[in-house]
Amino acid sequence: MTQARQARRQLAWLSLAMVLGMAPWFSGSVTAADMIAAWHAPAGIAPWLTISVQLGFVAGTLVSAILMLSDRWSPRRLAAGSAALAALATAGVAGLAGSPRSALLLRCLTGAALAGVYPPGMKLAAGWSRERRGLAIGVLIGALTLGSASPSLLRAAVPAGGGGEGWRTVLWLAALSSAAAGLLFLVAVREGPWQAPAAPFDAHALRQVVSDRGVRLATAGYLGHMWELYAMWTSITAFWLAVAARRAMPGSAGFALAFATIASGTVGCVLAGAAADRVGRATVTIIAMLVSGACALVIGALIDAPLGLLVLVATIWGISVVADSAQFSACVTELAPASYVGTALTMQTCLGFLLTVLTIRLVPAWAAAWGWERAFAPLAIGPALGIWAMARLRRLPSSTPATGGAVADVALR
Repeated sequence: MTQARQARRQLAWLSLAMVLGMAPWFSGSVTAADMIAAWHAPAGIAPWLTISVQLGFVAGTLVSAILMLSDRWSPRRLAAGSAALAALATAGVAGLAGSPRSALLLRCLTGAALAGVYPPGMKLAAGWSRERRGLAIGVLIGALTLGSASPSLLRAAVPAGGGGEGWRTVLWLAALSSAAAGLLFLVAVREGPWQAPAAPFDAHALRQVVSDRGVRLATAGYLGHMWELYAMWTSITAFWLAVAARRAMPGSAGFALAFATIASGTVGCVLAGAAADRVGRATVTIIAMLVSGACALVIGALIDAPLGLLVLVATIWGISVVADSAQFSACVTELAPASYVGTALTMQTCLGFLLTVLTIRLVPAWAAAWGWERAFAPLAIGPALGIWAMARLRRLPSSTPATGGAVADVALR
C-alpha cells in the first residue's frame, strides 16, 4: 500500500473514531430538560450540564499540558483509554446518577476524559500529513463537529419528554458510541510517518511553546473563535425550540434543526481546510470569522422571518462558525517546536475551552434579558478580536501555510 493511500485510510478511521467519540459531549445538554424534570431540579442547573463538561475538559487539558501526556505517550492509546473513560462516565449518568450533583460530577469527568481524545486526535491527523495538513485536520474537526451534533439527532428521534425515560436511551447510545471510538483508536488507528517522537518530560516545555510569537497570535485568534463557537453550539437548540414554539411546530423539529445547523459545520471544515492549504490559514480564518460574526449579529433579528431565510442564515452560520477551527490548530502544529506539538495543541485548547465557560453561561442570560432577537449579537466581539490577531499573524515573515507559505514533502494527496 502506498503511503498516500495509507494516509487516506488512516484519516478515514481517525475521522470515524472522532465522530463516535464526541457523542458524549452534548448528550447531557440535549437531555437537560428531561433530567431536570425527572429529578425535580431547578431549571437553572441546565447550563451547568454543559459547563461542567467544559470545566472538566479544561482541567484535563491543563493536566495533560503540564505532564506533556500528548507528547510522552502514544496519542492513539491515550485517545483509546480516554474515549473508554468518557463512555463509562456517560453511562454513569444514564444508569447511576440520581441527582443533579452526581450528574454534574460525572459530566465533569466526561469532559476531562474528552481532553484525551480531541488534542491527541489532532496530533494523529498531523502525523499523517504535511503539505495538506489543513485539509487533514479540517476533515478531523468536521468529524468532531458531526459527532458533537449527533446527540441532537438522537434526541429528535428518541421520545424523551412527558416524564419518560427516553433521555436515558440517548445517554446510553452516546456511551456506546464513545466505547466504539475507543476500540477504533486501539485497533484501527496508527501513528503516521510525520508523528513527532515521544519527548522526555521538560519542565520548561510550556515556556518554550508560549515564547513563539506565531503560536501566541494563533492562540489569540483561536480564543476569539472560541468566544463564539461553543456558545452558539450550546444555545442554538434553545433558539430553534423557541422558533418552533412561535410557529406551533413540534419540539422534535427544533432538535432536528439544531442538528442540521451544527452538522453543517462539517462542510465548512473540509472546504476551509482545502482552501487554507492553498491561500494560507490566516486568510481563511479571517474570512470565516467575518462571515460568522455577521451571522451572529443578524440571526436574532430574523427570528420571525420566513423559515427558509432563517434556516439559510443559520446554515451559513453553522458552516462558518467552525470552518476556521482546524486552521488554528494546524497553525500551531506548524509554528510550535516539533517535539512539543501535542503540548502546544493541548495548551491552546485548554485556554479556549476555559473561555467558553463564560459565553455558554452568558447567552442564556442575554436571551432572558433581551430576548433571542439580540442574545447572539455580543458573540461577534470574539471574531472581531480574532481577525485582528490573525491579520498580525499573516504579516509574520515565516514561510509556513499559516502565513501563506508552503511546506514540502506531501504525505496526504
